[in-house]
Amino acid sequence: MTNVFIDGSAGTTGLRIHERLSGREDLHLVTLPDAVRKDPAARKEAINSADIVFLCLPDAAAIEAVSLCDNPHVRIIDTSTAHRTNDAWAYGFPELSDAHRAAIRNSHRIANPGCHASGFIASAYPLVAGGIVPADFPLTAYSLTGYSGGGKSLIAEYEDENRDPRHESHRIYGLPLAHKHLPEMKKICGLAEPPVFSPILGDFYEGMATTILLPGFAADRVWNCLSEHYAGQRLVTVAPLGGDESVIYASTLAGKDSMRIIVCGHEKQTTVTALFDNLGKGASGAAIQNMNILLGVDEATGLNV
Repeated sequence: MTNVFIDGSAGTTGLRIHERLSGREDLHLVTLPDAVRKDPAARKEAINSADIVFLCLPDAAAIEAVSLCDNPHVRIIDTSTAHRTNDAWAYGFPELSDAHRAAIRNSHRIANPGCHASGFIASAYPLVAGGIVPADFPLTAYSLTGYSGGGKSLIAEYEDENRDPRHESHRIYGLPLAHKHLPEMKKICGLAEPPVFSPILGDFYEGMATTILLPGFAADRVWNCLSEHYAGQRLVTVAPLGGDESVIYASTLAGKDSMRIIVCGHEKQTTVTALFDNLGKGASGAAIQNMNILLGVDEATGLNV
């Protein structure tokens, strides 16, 4: 029996992880009463008594939680931004390469990817690694997401019956072009510069569609590269060239823990869209997949594929 502690289990990501794990007979969930849920001493005891710890916390709290761990056998999966560009932490996207999967399997510290970053990296990494897109190419991308990615405060804002009526339309944010996922996008893909990235918030609960724009690249060549890269993967698949249908809905994979890559275009212009759930492959689903790799069980165990 593997002891698992979710530090931050009351948040959106933590709740989804708990939901996915609660029915598993191979795991024992270590829990804290609400009265001591934020108490450092209680958290330290729970962290050090667990085999695997999920951190579903803001960055500063995640860093603090790591400092509380003095048991060398504890394996930590951090869903915050705090450690994603730290070379001492394995980056938790196993489909990127055999080396990434091996690093996860052998690591005691795993940084779970960001939601927007997952979509961008899933498309861009194979193209850069495969020599299709130069590392110094000025990539641009946009990403349409449901409001659940903003956590409890944003969910409450969008579900308030007296909300701003403008919420019925999509809103573009991150206007200073300094989104917190940009450092991992640049580092993991080996880019010379971060992409010009525009996140867009939609009036729907969950789901995500992240698109990169590739002027001057032939769609069939891009599709061939991505299809070959993800051949045999279960949680990341590539649609037929042109997509599964004539339009893309960002909420198509809501509730799922998988990702679908969609390549569209022609011989001179191409778009690549990663379609997934911001709470699934973009957060909790990816975290559980990483845990499954650590445990040596089927990667899709407990996931909704």
